[in-house]
Order: sequence, then C-alpha cells, then structure tokens
Amino acid sequence: MPINYLRGLTAPERTDLANRRLGRALAFVAGAANAGGFLAVGQYTSHMSGIVSSLADNLALGQVAFVLSAACAVAAFLGGAATSAIFINWGRQHEARSVYAMPLVLEAALLLCFGLIGARLDEHRVLYVPLAVALLCFVMGLQNAMITKISKSEIRTTHVTGLVTDIGIELGKAGYWNRGMLPDDSRFVRSDKRRLALLSSLLGMFFAGGIVGAIGFKQFGFISTVPLASVLMLFAAIPVADDLIAHWRRS
Repeated sequence: MPINYLRGLTAPERTDLANRRLGRALAFVAGAANAGGFLAVGQYTSHMSGIVSSLADNLALGQVAFVLSAACAVAAFLGGAATSAIFINWGRQHEARSVYAMPLVLEAALLLCFGLIGARLDEHRVLYVPLAVALLCFVMGLQNAMITKISKSEIRTTHVTGLVTDIGIELGKAGYWNRGMLPDDSRFVRSDKRRLALLSSLLGMFFAGGIVGAIGFKQFGFISTVPLASVLMLFAAIPVADDLIAHWRRS
C-alpha cells in the first residue's frame, strides 16, 4: 500500500473517505476476532447485549461463577473503551500524529497476547478461558470506542445490532410511499443512500471477517491472530513512525 494511503487511514486530519476505509477494515478484524474467539472459548465477545442478559439470567439462577465471568467481560469492554478514550484525548492534547494509531497498536499487541494464551488454553482452562474472554472484550471495547470517536459516532465496527437496526430504518424510508407528497416538501420521506451503503458495507465486512476468522482458527489455530495483528500494525505504523521521527529531530 502507498505510504500516503496508510498515513491517511489514522491521520489526525479526518476525511469521510478515510473513516469509511478504516471502518470497513476494522469491521473485518472485529468479525474475525469475534468468530475465532467463539471457536476458541465458546463465547462471542463483540456484543454486550447477550453478555449482560446472561449476567442477569445467571444472577437470577444463583450461578455465581457465571455471574462473575459475565461481569468481568462487561468491565473489560468498558475498560477497553475508556482506555481508547484516554489514548485519543492524550494524543490530541499533545498534537500527536499517532493519536488514532495508538489504540490500534495496543489492540494488535493484545491480539498477539490472546494467541499466546490460546496456546496454553487446554492446560489451564479454568484460568485461561475467563482471561481470554476478558481480553477479547477489552479489545472490542478499545476498537469500537476508537472508531466511534474518529467518525463522530457515525461508524461502529463491533455493534452489529445497531448496524442492522439502522439498515432496517433506511430500508423502511426507501420503501415508504410518499403519497401526494412533492420531493421538495419537508415531510417527504427519503432514504440516505450514502448511509445505507456504508452500513451495508460494514455489516458485510464483519460477516466476511467472521468467515475468515472461523476458517483460520479452525484450520490453523491461534496463529491466526498474527495476520490480524499485522494488519492493525500496518495501519498504525506510518503515524507512529512520524511521531518517532519528529521526537528524534527535536531531541
């Protein structure tokens, strides 16, 4: 990939095109990590709705161990989102070129850690399975918060429920019969084709990532985290290098 293309993906100066490209790529990574994580630990980690529901169910049933596990997963997702916000706000205050690249570097490192944990998963499942779940939830929260802030809440890459809901809303608008209404009437209902295309592409990339992640983990195991981490590092490398070069020149 050209250097300017990579630099633009996570540069502080944002464009609509860059946000869309990055959002699609991260949706693919999230889908792959989510599907692969399910094969590894038997739990999806990208959506909090199911985890919070299981927390409530197990609390009602008195399943203390499952309650603690679900609570840790939710806390990890929150921690990931908070960490992303801290990184980004610190980067903005210090005018870092890598303001949006730093969360991706951390995400790449944590995916590699997940791969290392997975290599020993069968030896100590009681310890490593909850740790692996919490780690993936942290990664999902980290990524989702980053792309949410970078796109001013237009794009989310792990929250598929929201994507499907918004797609349904736009399809409803597209199919609405504006009987007796003129296009210039303020009450005329029209769909946002640009938004519908974006939402559909994000959903498609998450789905494609899920297929690739499931096949990768099934065929190759936890080594499949290496390509995912490499992609994230590739996206982050140029802005990080820009900051390192600038620091070296000042010192």
